[in-house]
Amino acid sequence: MSEKTILYLVRHGKTMFNAIGRTQGWCDTPLTKDGVKDIHYLGLGLKETPFNLAYSSDSGRAIQTMRIILGENPNGRKVEYFVDQRIREWCFGSLEGGYNGELWGVVPRVLMYPDYDSMINEITYEDLANAILQADTAGWAEPYEKIKQRITTGFEDIAQKVEKRGGGNALVVSHGMTISNFLNIIDGSQPLQQKLSNGSVSKVEYHEGTFKILSINDTTFINDGRAISQDLLR
Repeated sequence: MSEKTILYLVRHGKTMFNAIGRTQGWCDTPLTKDGVKDIHYLGLGLKETPFNLAYSSDSGRAIQTMRIILGENPNGRKVEYFVDQRIREWCFGSLEGGYNGELWGVVPRVLMYPDYDSMINEITYEDLANAILQADTAGWAEPYEKIKQRITTGFEDIAQKVEKRGGGNALVVSHGMTISNFLNIIDGSQPLQQKLSNGSVSKVEYHEGTFKILSINDTTFINDGRAISQDLLR
């Protein structure tokens, strides 16, 4: 009998740009020392969870995160690991690398809102993508339909591969906007900008073409790993 197919969607560890509040989509920075430490804790917290497959985006911060997690897993070397560019972060075009305040200052003006607070609970991911597309002077940002298609097909292909192998768990390291957008695609009541924590786990179940959200932004695995680490030092 097949097992349930469950994707453990992990947001990568905290990076240099995360720490200083800079917009980071297709541009990339490595994990900070604290970011590395928290992902080691995450790996310890997940070490009793069996994974049949592992996937990350092709961004360095996601690959670094995955390698640390698998390094803490007793069977990490045996887990098949693949890289898929479809689950990388949104591209913010010419806004990449700027301070987050610049992005969230420009977008409300493009969408004709006075400020971020009055906008954020009213717009959709499509509205946001269109605003970024208009504000991007470099012509690099993606239209929403392209973003939605690559995210959906990326996660769905992973889930289908696991399901065809008899189900079980897949470890998937991706990005904050990408994961929160995917959760919204599954369930339209999920809010824009979930502000997922670095190293958090959001679990989704897949069965015959349908996803169901099991949990969102779970950081207990990091806390569990921190406790395990402290016990090992005693």
